[in-house]
Amino acid sequence: MNKDKQTHLPFFGIGKILPFVSPYRKKFAIMVIFGLICSGIDIIWPVYNSYALETFVNGQTVKGIWLFLAVYVFTTALSAVLNYISCSYAMQIEVNVNKDMRNKAFRHLQTLSFSFYNQNSVGYIHSRVMSDTSRIGSLVSWTVMDSVWHLSYLAGVVIVMFSVNARLALMVVTILPAIVILFALFQNRLIKINREVRELNSTITSDFNEEITGARTIKSLVIEDKMFRDFEKNTSLMRKTAVRASGIRGAFQATLNIASSLGLAIVLWKGGYLAAEDIGMFSLFMTYAEGMMEPVRWLIDAISDLITTQVNIERYFKILETRSDVEDTHEVIEKYGDTFQPKKENWEQVSGDIEFVDVTFRYPDGDEDVLEHFSLKIPFGMNLAIVGETGAGKSTIANLVCRFFEPTSGKILLDGIDLRERSQLWLHSSIGYVQQTPHLFSGTIRENLLYGDPDASDEKIWEVLRLVSADDVVRKLPKGLETDIGEGGDLLSTGEKQLIAFARAIISDPKILILDEATANIDTVIEQKIQNAIGKIISNRTSIVIAHRLSTVKNADRILVVRNGKIIEQGTHKELIDTKGYYYSLYTKQYEDEATSAVLD
Repeated sequence: MNKDKQTHLPFFGIGKILPFVSPYRKKFAIMVIFGLICSGIDIIWPVYNSYALETFVNGQTVKGIWLFLAVYVFTTALSAVLNYISCSYAMQIEVNVNKDMRNKAFRHLQTLSFSFYNQNSVGYIHSRVMSDTSRIGSLVSWTVMDSVWHLSYLAGVVIVMFSVNARLALMVVTILPAIVILFALFQNRLIKINREVRELNSTITSDFNEEITGARTIKSLVIEDKMFRDFEKNTSLMRKTAVRASGIRGAFQATLNIASSLGLAIVLWKGGYLAAEDIGMFSLFMTYAEGMMEPVRWLIDAISDLITTQVNIERYFKILETRSDVEDTHEVIEKYGDTFQPKKENWEQVSGDIEFVDVTFRYPDGDEDVLEHFSLKIPFGMNLAIVGETGAGKSTIANLVCRFFEPTSGKILLDGIDLRERSQLWLHSSIGYVQQTPHLFSGTIRENLLYGDPDASDEKIWEVLRLVSADDVVRKLPKGLETDIGEGGDLLSTGEKQLIAFARAIISDPKILILDEATANIDTVIEQKIQNAIGKIISNRTSIVIAHRLSTVKNADRILVVRNGKIIEQGTHKELIDTKGYYYSLYTKQYEDEATSAVLD
C-alpha cells in the first residue's frame, strides 16, 4: 500500500474493519439501538424541565405532579438499564474485535518468510499486533457508542429547537459549518504528525526490546551509556514530535471550542428577551445550547482520534497485506492443504533424495547473488558436510533445502519432485533442523520436546535424550523433564540448550537432518557428546552438516567446500587433504590455531 493511499483511506479506513465487527453485529445493533433510545431520553429531559417550569412553577399548581414524577422516575430507570447494557456490549465488542484482529495477525505472521523478519524488528511487529489493534478495538466499540449518543443527541436537539423557535435555532446551528471547514483545514496535518508519532513509538518499543534481549551483550561490551544515549535521543525526538502533535491538536480544539461557544453566547444574547415572556422556552434553549457543547467537544476529540486511529489501521493492514516471498500455489493448497489445515492423507512419503538443479539465489534484500548456477545431488542416507568461510553460502544451501527462501532461478528437487509442487508443511514435517543459536520456548523441557512430536511418550522422550547424550543432563536438573527453562531457555547453559534442541529436532524421526553450525557455540565436553551421537542419529536419513570447525566433519561421506557461492572442492576428508587445495589450507590453519590456543591455555 503506497503512501498516497495510506493518507487518503476512505472513511478513515473504517470499511476495512467491518469484517472484524460483522460476527458481533447483533450486539452491535443492540448497542446502537439502546444508545439511540438513551439519547432520545436525554433530549426529553429539557422538555420535562420546561414543562415543569411552565406548569408547576408559572401555573402554580401541583395537579398531575405525581404522574409527572412517575414518568420521570421510570424514564430515569430505563435510561440507566439501557446505558448499562450498551456499555456491556461495547466492552464485549472491543475485547472480541481485539482478539480476532490479533489472532488474524499472528496467524498471518506464521505464513511469512524469513525475509520479513530480517527486515522488521520485534518492536515494530509487536506494536502493530498489540498497540494498533487496541486502538482499533476502542474505535469500533466505545467511539461508535459515543458517536451514536452524541450525534443523535445533536440532531434531536436541532430538530426540537427548530420546532420551537426556528429563527433562534438557525442562529445557534450556524456553528456547524464552521466545524466542517476547520476539520478540513487541520485533517492532513494531524494525519501526518500522528503517523510520525506512531512510527517513533515503534522505534522506541524496538529499542526497549533490544535492550532487554541483548542485556548480556550490552554489559559485556560496556556500552550501557551509549545505549542509554541512543534511547534518550529517540525519546527526546518522540517528545518533541508529540509536543508538536499536541500543539496542532490543541489549536484545532481551541478554534473549535471558540466556534462551539458561540452557540451559548447567541442564546444568552437573543434568548434573554424570551425569559420575561416564556421562561420555559428560555430554559429549553439554554439547556440545549449548553448541552450542544458536549457533543461538539466530543466531535473535536473524535475527529482527532479518528485521524490518529487511521494511522493504526494503515499500520495493522500493512502487516496483513504483506505477502510471503515463499507461497504455495492454489493447486498445491487444494491437494495438500496449508500450514493450518493440512491434508495429510494426500502427503507422499519422503525418502530423502535432494538435488539442486542450476540454482541461482539472491536474498530479497540483497544486491548480489549468493549462489550462481549451483548444482548438487545428495542421495538418501548420505552424510554431507558443507564447509567454507563466513559468507560463502553454506547456510544458504540449508535455507533453500528447507524452502525458507525460493531460488531466484533453477529448482530444488526432493525425491525427484520440485519443492514448489508440494506444500511447505509437508516438507518441514520431514526435516529436523538444529541451528547455531538454538531457540527454546518458555516452559518446561518436556513441553519443548513435545513441539517436535506432540504424541511422544515418556519412554520415547528418554530414548531420544539418551541418543543425544542429554539424559544425564536432564536428570541432574531440579525437576527433570518438568524443569522450567525460562524465557528462551535462559535458565540453561548454551550447551544444555543445544542438547535439548538436538533432541527436539530428531524426536519426530525426520528423513532429513540439518545441523547448521550446531556445535559452534558449545564447550568441548558437550561437543564430544553431540559428535558421539551424530553417528547414531544420521543412520537411515539424509543429513547435511554445516560446520566451521573442520575437525567435526572428518567422518562425513562427502565434504563440499563452498567459496563465493560455488563448490570449488568435494570429496572425503582424506581425499581433500591429499589434494592439498583450499580445504587443506583451511584445515591446517585451524589445526595450528587450535594447537596454539591449547598451548596458551
